Amino acid sequence: MIMVFSRAFGLSCLVGAGMALSACGQPAQLPFEAGVGPQPRLPAPQQALVPTINIAKARGWPAGTLPTVAPGLVVKAFAQGLDHPRWLYTLPNGDVLVAESNAPSKPNANGGIKGWVMKQVMTAAGAATLSANRITLLRDADRDGVAETRSVLLEGLNSPFGIALIGERLYVANTDAIVSFVYQTGQTRIGGPAEKLLDLPAGPLNHHWTKNIIASKDGKRLYVTVGSNSNVAENGMAIETGRAAIWEVDIGSGAHRLFATGMRNPNGMGWEPDTGVLWTVVNERDELGSDLVPDYLTSVRDGAFYGWPWSYYGQHVDTRVTPVEPAMVARAIAPDYALGAHVAPLGMVFSVGQGLGPLFANGVFIGEHGSWNRKPRSGYKVVYVPFSRGQPNGLPIDVVTGFVRGDEAFGRPVGVAIDRLGGLLVADDVGNTVWRVSAVRP
Repeated sequence: MIMVFSRAFGLSCLVGAGMALSACGQPAQLPFEAGVGPQPRLPAPQQALVPTINIAKARGWPAGTLPTVAPGLVVKAFAQGLDHPRWLYTLPNGDVLVAESNAPSKPNANGGIKGWVMKQVMTAAGAATLSANRITLLRDADRDGVAETRSVLLEGLNSPFGIALIGERLYVANTDAIVSFVYQTGQTRIGGPAEKLLDLPAGPLNHHWTKNIIASKDGKRLYVTVGSNSNVAENGMAIETGRAAIWEVDIGSGAHRLFATGMRNPNGMGWEPDTGVLWTVVNERDELGSDLVPDYLTSVRDGAFYGWPWSYYGQHVDTRVTPVEPAMVARAIAPDYALGAHVAPLGMVFSVGQGLGPLFANGVFIGEHGSWNRKPRSGYKVVYVPFSRGQPNGLPIDVVTGFVRGDEAFGRPVGVAIDRLGGLLVADDVGNTVWRVSAVRP
């Protein structure tokens, strides 16, 4: 057994071959629900030499085991045996694209005690495998809810994540650039060359590597999520240029600007159907205790600043960040809706019609990848936040659960999408499965 101690990094934990990374940190002092909704409770930060570490060890699904779904719904495997499926995109003809992807090599990310501990955390969570670097096409031609055709549409990519089709070009967000390919409806493999639209912040550290994209309604622009290169700018602001932001990109020229800033790690995006407003989910900062800081769902205002790194949830100052910037804190606006501390929201998609019944007809589905730093754990499920008049209206509803059983993670949800029949698809990067959730039919 090894004693790991670092006052500089705030890490003190016993880690050994026979001991899970779950012996560190303090449990939550508030009920989870206190950190959910438009007005979450934000207790005093807990900074300690022992940060909270509470990993559910990645296992995969035992044969014959399924997730649990809400009453009135059923779930089945749409496709299995994938390689770390992270993101989903439904094409107009009903084909489903899956980004099989993982973090790129980060030679500068694992230095020192903190880096070593984080490497153990990622390994236990199932996030340390090599990236397949491909996009696979799944086709359910007979519409039975199971893809009977699977083909590699694109390969040789660089930790791909977001996907968007505009006209006859398929855009892919690699970790370091947006590229596009000529695409024709029904293709099962793209052999043509990639055309680079623009570079994205990456580099040897590249802390938040996932880059998501969504097209504007008129198809003239892409919106791009670019997460921060640190937790709270502990490596300086020079490596944060262009990060913790959503970009707006002109697809004709590649010209781009920062559309919104101060979001530590935005991921999923969607256009709210009634208002046409862009919404996103954001992973907030770590190491302030099990109750802080709530991850969130928010509308994205053009030109808005959401606080990172100097403040969280509006103008709550993070005293760890130096130098202090009172002017930046004064600019910060609060997000619309808290999802709870450390749930790690990644995927999101607005509901389309009543494919899953009237209860799920007006709102947003969110894939919560799950906490590694909260006691008790949070996330590890797909939730639904109901909307009314373009705003969240009510508490989240559990849609797909059962990913964690005891101290083991059978799966972890990431991307979510709606298929052409109105079913909900869920990418599970630990279970290596795409699940399909549908309504029970008479």
